[in-house]
Amino acid sequence: MNSYDYSGQVAVITGGANGIGAAVAQRMAQSGAKVAIWDMDIAAPEAKVAELPEGSKLLVQVDVSDGASVAAAMAATEAAFGKVDVLVNSAGIAGPNATLANYDPEIWRRILAINLDGSFLCCKAVVPGMMARNYGRIVNIASIAGKEGNPNASAYSASKAGVIAMTKSLGKELAAHDISVNCVTPATAKTRILDQLSQEFIDYMLSKIPRGRFVTVDEIASMILWMASSENSFTTGSVFDLSGGRATY
Repeated sequence: MNSYDYSGQVAVITGGANGIGAAVAQRMAQSGAKVAIWDMDIAAPEAKVAELPEGSKLLVQVDVSDGASVAAAMAATEAAFGKVDVLVNSAGIAGPNATLANYDPEIWRRILAINLDGSFLCCKAVVPGMMARNYGRIVNIASIAGKEGNPNASAYSASKAGVIAMTKSLGKELAAHDISVNCVTPATAKTRILDQLSQEFIDYMLSKIPRGRFVTVDEIASMILWMASSENSFTTGSVFDLSGGRATY
């Protein structure tokens, strides 16, 4: 298990109450960081989050698709911890499986609002402080769907492609600072997001992974822990695959 020193650092992890975000929150707190967990559902976080020492975590209920909610979460985090050094955008939804021709426009907009607009709004909230301190690490969690597109998941695929492009753009904007902006494109992991998908679609995604299994949240957290560390001092605007061999570019 890789280990990095996050002593004195503050990390915001959206969607951090469960799944990938919870695994990242646990590892960062164990590495010395203060973690602010921004999530819609903070009443019943996973045990790995609930069991973190009280002084190392802050649970903030936030709708990442709403600018006012994000601003309030940022104010609460700065009041508690003073700054934000790291942002991991993990909040996201999959939405239902349907062909584009039959996709509900309201659901389409909701998926993009959370997955893409949410990442944008959270980046927008933390970047000014990072620039003022000339330090920051941003990791956006995209998906292999954003690179290859999944059939019957056009909204999710489009939202994650947007996250990839936004990452590349922001990485270039901040390249003159000690701020890295990168994203990770994992294959499917066994998290609550699978509850939104049909078994047929889940089986399809598994069949596309040469490794023959789903990626674990701990494997994703291991990669993110380096991406968000001070050791990642050069790479920015990049996409890191965790596709089990599925990615074709």
